[in-house]
Amino acid sequence: VQLQASGGGLVQAGGSLRLSCAASGSTFSINVMGWYRQAPGKQRELVAAIMSGGRTKYTDSVEGRFTISRDNAKNTVYLQMNSLKPEDTAVYYCNAASSITTMPSASWGQGTLVTVSS
Repeated sequence: VQLQASGGGLVQAGGSLRLSCAASGSTFSINVMGWYRQAPGKQRELVAAIMSGGRTKYTDSVEGRFTISRDNAKNTVYLQMNSLKPEDTAVYYCNAASSITTMPSASWGQGTLVTVSS
């Protein structure tokens, strides 16, 4: 599976951004898609994930501000990020796996930088 992410950028605190990640290749094996992020000096963490049936999972710090969605026909996952905070600054990576228990898989997107200024 190959993943192509896009949509990062620079935004002021309180602003919004939308990330997109398109999957190609052996997409039949994908049941879960998600977004991870890694801030400087920190470990990569799961931000949000969405199962093929639509069930979602969020880390506590983004609950109510971020929304993950997917277009199964396009094999694309989106992350709508609202009310952004400086602590959301990180490189965001998408990931695709066969199940939530096998995340993260070895299928990573290239990463897209999100910078939130105060």
